[in-house]
Parts: sequence; C-alpha cells; structure tokens
Amino acid sequence: MTTSDKPQLELVAHYRQLVESYEALDNKIDELIMANGGKSEDMSAQDRRLYRGWARQRNEMLNDMRILERQLNLMEDDASNPG
Repeated sequence: MTTSDKPQLELVAHYRQLVESYEALDNKIDELIMANGGKSEDMSAQDRRLYRGWARQRNEMLNDMRILERQLNLMEDDASNPG
C-alpha cells in the first residue's frame, strides 16, 4: 500500500461502516413496523416518533453513502453506458 492509497482505503472503510449501520437501522425500522401490524398508521404516538427519527437518520445515512459512492466512483453513469 502506498501513501496515496491510504485516503481511498479510509473512504472505503467509512463506506462499509456506513452501509452496515444503514442496514442495521433499516432492520430496526422493519421490526418496528412489523410489531405494529405492518403499517406505520397503526403505531402509537411514541412508536411513530421513534419511526420518524429512525427514518430521518436512515435518509441521512443514505445521502452520505451516495456522496461516498461518487467519491469512490462506485456509481455507474447511465449516460455513458448506452443501452
């Protein structure tokens, strides 16, 4: 590993951690929904607040993941790949 590889490897490690955190939070949200009959509409006010907070965190993580994907060139550009 060269010195120039270190920042890229740190980004990859951060991305992997973010993906794992996202998946864990997504599972918690799914479990909460299923514990409420599969619908967020059937949640108590407390569960709904919890659901909304977790969903907001999950969205922020997803945005961070997309930024890192661009930095790591993980996203494919559909415009450059004709059909």
